[in-house]
Amino acid sequence: MKLGARILKTGIAITLALYAGILLGLPSPVFAGISAVFAVQPSVYRSYLTALEQLQANVIGAIFAIGFLLAFGNNPFIIGLTAVLVIALALKFRLENTIPIALVTVIAIMDYTGTGFFGFAFSRFITIMLGILAASLVNMVFMPPRYETKLYHRLEANTEEIVKWIRLNIRQASDFITLKTDIDRMKEKMIKLNHLYLLYHEERSYTKKARYVKNRKLVLFRQMLTTTNRALDTLKLLHRLENELHQMPQDFQELIRAELDCLVNYHEQVILKFIGKTKQQAAPDMWNEVCASKDQLIHVFGRYQHSEQEDDYKTWLHLFPLIAAIIEYNQQLEHLDRLIGSFYTYHNPEDELNIQEKREDE
Repeated sequence: MKLGARILKTGIAITLALYAGILLGLPSPVFAGISAVFAVQPSVYRSYLTALEQLQANVIGAIFAIGFLLAFGNNPFIIGLTAVLVIALALKFRLENTIPIALVTVIAIMDYTGTGFFGFAFSRFITIMLGILAASLVNMVFMPPRYETKLYHRLEANTEEIVKWIRLNIRQASDFITLKTDIDRMKEKMIKLNHLYLLYHEERSYTKKARYVKNRKLVLFRQMLTTTNRALDTLKLLHRLENELHQMPQDFQELIRAELDCLVNYHEQVILKFIGKTKQQAAPDMWNEVCASKDQLIHVFGRYQHSEQEDDYKTWLHLFPLIAAIIEYNQQLEHLDRLIGSFYTYHNPEDELNIQEKREDE
């Protein structure tokens, strides 16, 4: 069982909210703990946005709860009706993510049984806000997210898995069903990676210099994502067109194998170059080899596709998306290599990528 940062932050936020409620003498500090659960977010910027949205939801819930309780009482039917109206209003104002905290506010305030209603409602409102503030504080202070490290290591792992399957497939050593299952799983991983990139993109920098450096890093990570997606597209086409490729002339199959071997080796080298583990001038030598193979691949494909046999022509036509995917993968790798080279040529030492060693939970 792995305890991620968000799990630990949730526990810390609940503890902090409960202790704060007890120290301030609030009558029901448990509501502070409940609201803290909903306010923990994966990034500092999202924590800030969530705090603002939940403040609005808390106010909406409190206004409706006070109004309906004073007008109609607090029997279960009225509480349920109030909850429905609060949900509808939250949806109208596009505050879907804050519905739980608004409902907690409604129930907490309408659970009134004594005297001094306005004092009771105010204390419940403050208690719930205390939980939101505690969670926001934990998000900012405890275990801030390390998106550069997470993005790199997950991209590296995904690329390694895709490269492994490409090597197996071009040597006819992959199992069709197993590869299909793994491709679906890798597509899901890439979706999660895109979400992680968005979280990194959302993080704000507060100086002009920091924003400039952050933007350069964003360009690198976006291109890494694009290149890995092109590698996955190539693998999907290799898998789908496996039979058609095996019907091609042997020299064409060998050319495809050589080109993809060169590309995946080049991709691995560029990934290491990204964190400075290979020489900056080493990759262009490999790029010359890749370029030569690409030109030869286009030439051979153009020569073979003009077959007089209709069946052969259709087979070549089916293979055209694969050739296009290989060329696109090739071009994205070239672009990534140039971006990395430019980054390391025109950066200050203090602006280097902050990639730390991989942890067990990443």
